Amino acid sequence: MKTRFFLVFITLVMVSFPLFSQDKPDALQTYRIGRDMEAQGRLNDASAKYDEAVRICQNEIAQNATNMDSYTVLTWALLRQKKYPDTVTWGLKGLNVNPNDYRIIETLGEAYFYLNNYPESLKAMQKYVDSVPQGERVSVAYFFMGEIYRIQQQFRHADMAYTMAVNLESDIPLWWYRLGLVRENAGDYASAVQAYTQALKLNPAYKEASDGLDRAKKQVG
Repeated sequence: MKTRFFLVFITLVMVSFPLFSQDKPDALQTYRIGRDMEAQGRLNDASAKYDEAVRICQNEIAQNATNMDSYTVLTWALLRQKKYPDTVTWGLKGLNVNPNDYRIIETLGEAYFYLNNYPESLKAMQKYVDSVPQGERVSVAYFFMGEIYRIQQQFRHADMAYTMAVNLESDIPLWWYRLGLVRENAGDYASAVQAYTQALKLNPAYKEASDGLDRAKKQVG
C-alpha cells in the first residue's frame, strides 16, 4: 500500500512540475545573448541568436497576435541585423495592435532613418521623446533627430537635438563630434571648440575631432 502511494505521489509531482522539455524559449534573453556576442565581435554567432529570437517571436505572435513584447523584441532583433524593411513591416503590425507602444515607435524611427526616410524617422523620434521624456532611449532619439537636421543642413535645430543627447548621455565621443560639427557649420566657432574638445577628452585618437578643433580654433583667433 505504501509503495503504491509513493508511486502515485511521484507521478503527480512529475506531471505538475515538468523538469526539462517544457521550458519555454525566452526571446528577450536570446536577443540579449546575441547583443552581447555582437559587442564581443562574434558577429556570426550574434546573427544566429537574432535569427533564433525572431523565430521565437514569430511563433509567439502566431499564437497570440496581441503580444506586444513579441513585436518589440522581434523588431529589435531585425534592427540589429540591419533588416530595416522587415523592421518597419513588423513594427507597423505591432502598432496596429497598440499605436502607443513607444518601444516600437523608437525602433521604427531608427529603421526609417537607415532607409533614408527622414520625415517618418523624425516624426517617430519626436513622438517618442514627447510621450516618454524619461524613456530609456530618449538620448538616442535626440541623437537621431540631430542627425536628420544635420543632413538637412538645419544646423541650429541639429545643435539643440545633439545638445539634448549629450546632456542625457555625455560619454559618447561621436555625439560630441557631431555637435561640434554643426556648431562649426553654423558659425558658432567658440562653442564648436568646446564640443570638439570634449570629444577628444573621451577619445584622444579621434582624428576628425582633432581636425575640427584645429579649424574652429583658427576661426576663433
